[in-house]
Order: sequence, then structure tokens, then C-alpha cells
Amino acid sequence: MTGTGAKRGRPPAFDRAAVLDAATRLFWERGYEATSIGDLTRAMGIKPGSLYAAFGDKKALFKEAVQAYGASPVGAFMAAALDEEPTARGAMARILREAAATYPDPAHPAGCLTISAATNVTEADDEIAGYLRELRNANLGYFTARFTEAQHAGELPKDAEPAALAAYFATVIQGMSQRARDGATAAELRTTAALALAAWPG
Repeated sequence: MTGTGAKRGRPPAFDRAAVLDAATRLFWERGYEATSIGDLTRAMGIKPGSLYAAFGDKKALFKEAVQAYGASPVGAFMAAALDEEPTARGAMARILREAAATYPDPAHPAGCLTISAATNVTEADDEIAGYLRELRNANLGYFTARFTEAQHAGELPKDAEPAALAAYFATVIQGMSQRARDGATAAELRTTAALALAAWPG
């Protein structure tokens, strides 16, 4: 059903998913601040007017790109592991393993979009930095909740600290993303993942 505020007129003369994917890859590669509207329109193959008409301003386009990234296999693997693995340790082992494979994959820009895209964001774009920070903190909250459930189920010892454990693994994952952007191989990141998992309590 179409709402009263829906835009009318001719549909865009381009594949929205394809141009959004191009924008996502550019933001992922360069970060938000270093990506200009001119860069975006060249990568997307559309004119500035078409970009604004279809997506709104740069901030709105970026947020839609982040949402598309989060729904893609490379952006959704953490949520999938938390939902699908029967144990918290199994979920974290899978997350670390998939991060080691995904972050340096040459099929796309290195690292994680939500971790790297806010680098060097100025105060003028603090809204974007805050938006990405909220997403990262939400992941931290999911880790904490899963580890708390694991403790209640007896998977984690009573003296474990779910919030501290979640912060530790979030820090490792963010570091793996940056190492991938600095050229780390999947083999190096697998070693990092194994060392991190060795810190699992119990």
C-alpha cells in the first residue's frame, strides 16, 4: 500500500540495487568523509540530480548503504552466527572464523564497513560517527546478552563477566578489521582468532 507521502513521477532509469551497491563499495573502501558526491555519482553512473532524487543527501545514501551492507552475507555473518549456533562459544568461534575469511577477501574492500567508514569523520559529520557507533554498540549488546544467557545456562562459569567478555571479543573483531585493511592475510587473522578464542572462560 502506498503512503500519502510517497514520491511520484517517473521511476529512476537505473537499477537502484546496482547503484546502491556501487555506493556501498565506495563508502566501504574510502570511508564516509573521504567520499564526495562527485565520487559517488561517477561510481554509481548517475547524475547528482538523480542521486538526490532517489536517495536524498549523502547522509541518507550512506545510511541506506550501511543497511544494505548489514543485510548482505558479508555484513550479516555475526548476527547469523548468534542466531544459529546452539552455544555462545560456538557462535563466537564461528564469528571469529568468518571474520578472518571475510575481512581480507579481495572480492570486496577490506575490513568491515561499520568499523572503518567513520575514520576521520569531522565534527560537522558527527551524526554519521554517532550512527556507526550505535551500530557497533548494538553488536556489543548482542554479545553481552548472548553471553549472559550462556552463563545462566551453565555454559559460562559463575565468575565470568559477560559484559567484559563481550567487550574483549568486540575489540578483537574491530582489530581484525583494521589489520585486514592494513594488508593482513586470512592466515594471520585465523591465528588471531584462535588466540582470542583461547581466552574463553572455563
